[in-house]
Amino acid sequence: MRELCIAAFGADHGPDVGQLLDALHASWAWDDELCFVAEEDGELVGQALYTHAILDAPRRLQDVRVLSPVGVRPDRQLHGIGSELIDASLAVLRQRSEPLVFLEGNPAYYRRFGFAQANDLGFIAPSVRIPAVAFMVQMLPSYEPWMTGALVYADAFWRTDAVGLRDH
Repeated sequence: MRELCIAAFGADHGPDVGQLLDALHASWAWDDELCFVAEEDGELVGQALYTHAILDAPRRLQDVRVLSPVGVRPDRQLHGIGSELIDASLAVLRQRSEPLVFLEGNPAYYRRFGFAQANDLGFIAPSVRIPAVAFMVQMLPSYEPWMTGALVYADAFWRTDAVGLRDH
């Protein structure tokens, strides 16, 4: 999965994603049940990872999920594998107790899966470096209206500097 993500994100971002995966795997945020993969002919071609995060809501801290990273092997990109992974994995999450899934991503891509701009719904991004349009959330069946507030990423995202945009 690590090698696939490095390849999927290319030379510019792949090594950083590899470090993020290593840090997440070693952290409290990792959950083997929330690592989804796609295979073709016995080979891994795609993956979608959901990790634990915390919503600092007024009523109490709430366990939520972050979708990151999603990767498809470069030679299999643009064949619907990523979309199938996201659709199938969200269907699994809808059957669980998670109330919310957050991500940083392209709204043109993620809106079709039911994600909406989180800031518009009362959520606060974990960093000022996350563009408002890219900070997205999906409310799952166990969501309740009191669940608003600030998203707190797992420490792995901070230790690998995988939060928001950086000037390069």
